[in-house]
Amino acid sequence: MNNQLGETSKFAAVLVAGSWGTALASVLACNGYQVKLWTRSAEQAEDINQNRMNSKFLPGVMLPARIQATTDMEFALQHAELALFVAPSGAMREVAKQAAVHLSEETLVVHATKGFETTSLKRMTTVLAEELGRSQEQLVVLSGPSHAEEVILKQPTTVVVASASIASAEQAQDALMNTDFRVYTNPDVVGVEVAGAIKNIIALGAGLTDGLQFGDNAKAALLTRGLAEISRLGTAMGASPLTFAGLAGVGDLVVTCTSKHSRNWRAGYMLADGTPLEDVLSKMGMVVEGVKTTRAAYDLAKEYDVEMPITFQLYEVLFANKSPRTAVEHLMGRLRTHEIEDLG
Repeated sequence: MNNQLGETSKFAAVLVAGSWGTALASVLACNGYQVKLWTRSAEQAEDINQNRMNSKFLPGVMLPARIQATTDMEFALQHAELALFVAPSGAMREVAKQAAVHLSEETLVVHATKGFETTSLKRMTTVLAEELGRSQEQLVVLSGPSHAEEVILKQPTTVVVASASIASAEQAQDALMNTDFRVYTNPDVVGVEVAGAIKNIIALGAGLTDGLQFGDNAKAALLTRGLAEISRLGTAMGASPLTFAGLAGVGDLVVTCTSKHSRNWRAGYMLADGTPLEDVLSKMGMVVEGVKTTRAAYDLAKEYDVEMPITFQLYEVLFANKSPRTAVEHLMGRLRTHEIEDLG
């Protein structure tokens, strides 16, 4: 990465210290920011500060000296020019509520969380806008094909930042971009957020098909028809169809459905042999966003009257004890239809 050596007056806060938050904190630190990495765990903060390592989520990887972990939200946000929210979707509102009283109006707010709030079905920018007292136009979302395990090792990665404000998007782009972490801008916040959330559902399905030994043909069909579901829901919610052909759409979908690093793929793989969902989540030890997103997308599809057969079958597997093999049989046995839906 292009390290900017020497002292710096640039400050950033990253909330929270999961694998993705830690990897993004490393990107910012290598770009010259003094980064406060907030965590609820005093033990994790001590590990990061004393051992220069997030042993729980990214073991064996040394972190830049510019990263300082803390459990003090006020201290984390002090002087922050950039606040990067990377809390799980189910915790985003709580974290934002805690941050709101300490956040300067001048601080650029970016989030990198892929999911919906399951109780309200709201996107993360909506949740942040409500809790931080800002308009959604002031917020930026970061998404795209980007595993933390590769970003932390400075392997080439390309992402997208989306905002209704091109100035805010470019500010985030300037903060994060370097020779190993390329950042594009996009004005379609809805499309980027919907794509980032729904692809986790399709990744669960990809893990299931691999666990059932269905082969490459089945996975290729799943990804293709999964992208159709993402596009269908996204455009119904106001997104641009072009977004789904980009990094946040097909790019993120491919990497999440095919990589050993994908926790959603791993969860789906474990579900294939009939392991109960509770046991799978316990073994994972990390948030599997696709599980909660499946419930949210199931409700959103009904709200927007959108056909999402893969999502509906996964909902039955996750929450109605349907066997994965039966779910696939039901998908394959659906009535004939057109691939290009506006043919009639």
